[in-house]
Formats: sequence, structure tokens, C-alpha cells
Amino acid sequence: MRLMDHFSSTPQQDHEPTTTDDAAAPRPRGDADGHREARSTGELLIRPAEVSDVAAIVAMLADDPLGATRESPEDLTPYLAAYSRLASDPHQRLVVAERAGKVVGTLQLTLVPGLSRRAATRSLIEGVRVHADERGSGLGSLLIEWAVETSSTEGCQLVQLTSDASREDAHRFYERLGFVASHVGFKRQL
Repeated sequence: MRLMDHFSSTPQQDHEPTTTDDAAAPRPRGDADGHREARSTGELLIRPAEVSDVAAIVAMLADDPLGATRESPEDLTPYLAAYSRLASDPHQRLVVAERAGKVVGTLQLTLVPGLSRRAATRSLIEGVRVHADERGSGLGSLLIEWAVETSSTEGCQLVQLTSDASREDAHRFYERLGFVASHVGFKRQL
């Protein structure tokens, strides 16, 4: 598997697509047993999201118990406005995974420059979703591996993410990929 070597373009610019051929790809790093998790066949493309992908992304965001209560796939207006903001921000990487012309996964990677930790740049992984047809195929691991490799390429010293306290399966997934639950997160609704 070859993940994207460099992803410096915003979602609307030209890019070199990331392609994997599941049958011939080497084992991804981070797999707890050292074995390839992907069981699907066919070519996988990880690429910047396009405006035409917004409906599929929102559908995946809404397709879980938490998302079903907070997403509104029937009205894409706010999501399209958010996509425009993301596409114009050089610190954002909104990507989709596509197989056989169908969007089957997504995540958002945000680069966060800062002064702490000797002026370290961090990356923040958000909105990781895998289509129901692809769950258990290893696609989530491939998306996270892409985010980690892209973060490294972009000079980040730390990759972080949050996961809702109720998502215990997700917590085990992230721990298996080398993430450590080192902090307690707080939110305040506005």
C-alpha cells in the first residue's frame, strides 16, 4: 500500500491520488498482529473531498447512534457552506476514501500550529467515518495511517483526536493503532 506521499493542496486543487490495491499491498503499520486487516478487494483511492462528495460524507456522519441525533442529511445547506470554508483553509485536509467510484470513508485532518511544546505543530483528526458496507474491512486503519503519515510529512510533532466517551469500540480501535488516552477533554455548547 502506498499512502499519499504529500498532500499540500486544498481539497479543490489538483493532487496526486493515493491508490491501494488490496491484493498486492504490503501490511500497514500499526496493525496489532502485524497482519493486513483489509479483506475487501478492489482499488482504494484516498483523495481530497470535492463538493460533490458532501452528501455522501453527511450520510456517513449521520449513520451511527450519535450522528443520527445531530446531523441533518436532508438539508445540505450548512454542510456546503462548511465545505467552502474547509476548502479555502490551507490547514484543513478533508478527504474521502473511494472504492469503485463510491465514497466509502472520510476524515478531516486539521493542522494546528502553536507555541507550546517548543512551537510544535499538531494535527487533529476529526470526523472519521467508514460506510456500513466497509466496516471491519481495515479501511478505518488505512484512513488513520494516511492521517498519521500526512501529519508527519507536514512537520507535525503530535497527532491527536477525540472520541465520544460512549464509543468504547472506537477507543479500543485507536489504542490498537498506538494512540494513548492521555488527557480528559471538555466541551461547552455555544
